[in-house]
Amino acid sequence: MDYSRKISERLWNMPDKGELESHREETFIDDIIQKSHIEKELLCHLDGIKTVFDGGAGCGRFSILLAKKGCAVTHFDISQPMIDKAKELAKKDGVLDKITFVKGALEDLKDFNDKSFDLVISFDAPISYTYPNQKKVIGELIRICRKRIMLSVSSRLGYLPYLANPIQKNQFILDETCEDPFVKWCIDNKANAVESFHFSKDSVMNLYKEGLMGGDSEIATYEDGGTPWCITYTFMPDELVDILKTYGVKNIKLAGPGAYARTLPNELLVKIMNDSKQRSDFLDFCHLYDSNPFVCGMGKDNLFAQGELE
Repeated sequence: MDYSRKISERLWNMPDKGELESHREETFIDDIIQKSHIEKELLCHLDGIKTVFDGGAGCGRFSILLAKKGCAVTHFDISQPMIDKAKELAKKDGVLDKITFVKGALEDLKDFNDKSFDLVISFDAPISYTYPNQKKVIGELIRICRKRIMLSVSSRLGYLPYLANPIQKNQFILDETCEDPFVKWCIDNKANAVESFHFSKDSVMNLYKEGLMGGDSEIATYEDGGTPWCITYTFMPDELVDILKTYGVKNIKLAGPGAYARTLPNELLVKIMNDSKQRSDFLDFCHLYDSNPFVCGMGKDNLFAQGELE
């Protein structure tokens, strides 16, 4: 088994992952923006969609939404804690019987037949955690798709600014008083992160050219019994389009959720999010702005793509 898969399995199966991931839209503004963008796209493209495969479905943010819309959803994820949380939330929302839960890795979809699902989705970049098999995984997701595919992968142009901004996540904290351990770490570590920061041209050029975040250090940590972040492959926009075209996807459209919000400081983002009218208007405009092809690569974390198979 590839190290990427082994590292992903250990990380996402940590006991607290289900509970923590289910609250991300209550914790980070960039997650609110990204999920809002994806929801808008999904709800605009449900004509003729009866069956859905949600690959890397997590806590069910979109599988539950689609089940509520009458779709029969296969919720597929590598994490048992997140599947368990998704079942809990699906039961609460009355759609448990509309969702089939399957534990598995995106690298292995052989149990699913060609063109099994009207719509195939995979959001929040699980494809990027399958390096070096990311292209094959995209091909497999397309293989089991009959009508429409929607993906979000890690964006190389979106990630590059992180290497010059070790406190980038602080910009998107919604409530600094919340109990989320990562929020607390971001706040407590801010001064040290700035003090110890040193811009490395070699690092940014390596990511720009190779697209890979992580590798030997993560493998060593894993072998020592630790739980590193996933080895992550980041995509360039034209690269992703070429891969989708190779597998027969047509009418491809890209977006960069979070591109507009990157231009605003935390104080203004929090003010907007805490006013219902401003929040709604802001999310609508973010969707419009972030869908412009000229900014698609600068989405906060993810590069969003959709296309048709028919």
